[in-house]
Amino acid sequence: MSVTTVDQFISNVQHWQKEYEALRQIILCSDLHETMKWKHPCYTLHNRNVVLIHDFKDYIALLFHKGALMSDPHNLLIQQTENVQSARQLRFTNLQDIENKAAIITAYLHEAIVIEQEKKTLPKNTTVDLSLPELVAAFSATPAFEHAFKALTPGRQRAYILHFSQPKQSKTRQSRIEKAIEAILAGKGLRE
Repeated sequence: MSVTTVDQFISNVQHWQKEYEALRQIILCSDLHETMKWKHPCYTLHNRNVVLIHDFKDYIALLFHKGALMSDPHNLLIQQTENVQSARQLRFTNLQDIENKAAIITAYLHEAIVIEQEKKTLPKNTTVDLSLPELVAAFSATPAFEHAFKALTPGRQRAYILHFSQPKQSKTRQSRIEKAIEAILAGKGLRE
């Protein structure tokens, strides 16, 4: 069954149902439009994403799409991983936590809306560290590969760099690079 509305989504949630509803009610007091994106309730302003509600095993969170631009006076916003550029999470572990922070949530929502109204954006990170020894060697061996890699978008380059650099053994890193050469020469990203 395909979930098309937030009501359907919340009625099908097995865990965090009360928390979803509480966060939803707080957000609905704002001027944001409710929709479903990435299989979760998402709230937009002029068709631009402002905040998403999503859950994990140990918590439910509001994901502010431009959270890195927010002032965060209570130090509550969390960067999910070091690779997340703009989005920040406001996490909750139970319904009482949400109820206790309702005024803070409202203030954070207001700030996120103002940021979107002012069309603020983070400067794009366009630098990618290409110093991985195995990658440098592959570039030297195949100049067309280096040219194709550098022609990829910075996001695609970063995805490949992360993928290449994860293994501890050089042999495994080299194998990953060799397997990706054909896709990179075709201008494709890691998961394309």
